[in-house]
Amino acid sequence: MSTPKASTNSGQSSPHQAARGVVTDNLLSLQTFILDEEARHPHASGEFSWIISAISLAAKMIAYKVRHVRLQGGVGSQGDVNVQGEEQIKMDVIANEVIMRVLGSRHSIAVLGSEEDEQPTILRRGSEGGKYCVLFDPLDGSSNLDTAVGVGTIFTILLNDPTIPGAVETVCQPGTKQVAAGYVLYGSSTVFVITTGHGVHMFELDMSVGSFLLVSRDLKMPRTCKVYSVNEANTEGFPEGYQRYLKWAHANDYSSRYIGSMVADVHRTLVKGGVFLYPPTAKHAGGKLRLLYEANPMSFLVEQAGGMSVSGTKRTMEIQPKELHERTPLVMGSSGEVEHVLRHLRG
Repeated sequence: MSTPKASTNSGQSSPHQAARGVVTDNLLSLQTFILDEEARHPHASGEFSWIISAISLAAKMIAYKVRHVRLQGGVGSQGDVNVQGEEQIKMDVIANEVIMRVLGSRHSIAVLGSEEDEQPTILRRGSEGGKYCVLFDPLDGSSNLDTAVGVGTIFTILLNDPTIPGAVETVCQPGTKQVAAGYVLYGSSTVFVITTGHGVHMFELDMSVGSFLLVSRDLKMPRTCKVYSVNEANTEGFPEGYQRYLKWAHANDYSSRYIGSMVADVHRTLVKGGVFLYPPTAKHAGGKLRLLYEANPMSFLVEQAGGMSVSGTKRTMEIQPKELHERTPLVMGSSGEVEHVLRHLRG
C-alpha cells in the first residue's frame, strides 16, 4: 500500500455495494484489502501496509483483553496519573504496552507518540529507514470499562521528515498532513474503521477466523440528522454560542445521544449522522480533547465520509500543533449539523 493521496469520489456505486455502502458480495479481510490497495500502486514498498497490519494485530490483542478485563483483573485504577494529570486505568497501561511492542518491530516507523507517554519515542532516524510517525490514544474512554461501555483505540499516521531532528517538532503536523487515520471500537462487536484519504472503510472482527472483515465500503454520513452528542451537565460552563445552539436544538425537536466515550460517540455519529460536540469549559478553556491523536484522526475520517470538523470556527485539520499533548475544542459530524452549530457560534 503506498502513501495515500487525496482523491475524489465519483458517487457511483460499485458492484461490491448495496445501499449506504454495505458489502454484500465476497468476504474481504482487512489484510486482503490492504494488499489489494497496494497492488494498485506499482511503486509501493509494502512498508505502510505492514504498519496497518501491526495496528490490526494490536487491536485483536486489546479486544481480547477488554472482553476479559474482569477475569484478568484489568478493571480499576493503576494507582498512578499519566502525563495529562489523569488517573491511569490498568487497561490504559496494558493497551499502551501492546501497541508500543507491536509497532516497535516495524522498521519503517521512526517515531511513536502515545497519550500515556510524556514525550514521543524515537525508534529510528530517517537515515535508518524511518519513514512514518504513528500517534495514538491506546484506550479512549477506559474509565467506562467498569460499566462495560464501549471503548476504543485511535491512531494516526504521518510522514517522518528526516531533516527535523526533534521528535516533538516532527510529529507536530497539521491534520491535513495525515496519510492515514482510524479507530478501533471495542463494543458489542470489535470494529476497525480506517481512511487513507480514499474514503472511509469499516471492518468487523470475526472471532471464528480471527480476522477483520469488510462490512462497509466508502461510508458516507447523511448531511443532516437531528441528533446531538454532548455532555450537557457542563452547559453552564460552555461559551454563549454553544448555549445558544443547545437552546435552538431543544426548540427544534433534536434528540440527545451521549455515551461518554469519544470513539463510541463519534462512531455512532459517523454511521447515523448528527453532531458531536466537546466545547471549551470554564475548567478547560482551551478544550479537553487532544488535537494530534484524537481530534485530527477523527476529523480526517469525518471529512472523508462527507462531514465537517471545526475547532471554534476554524477547520480542525488546519490548526498547526505546537506540542504532542495539545488540546482543542471540537465540533464534528454531518455537514448540515455542524453548520447549524457554527451559525450560533458566530452570533
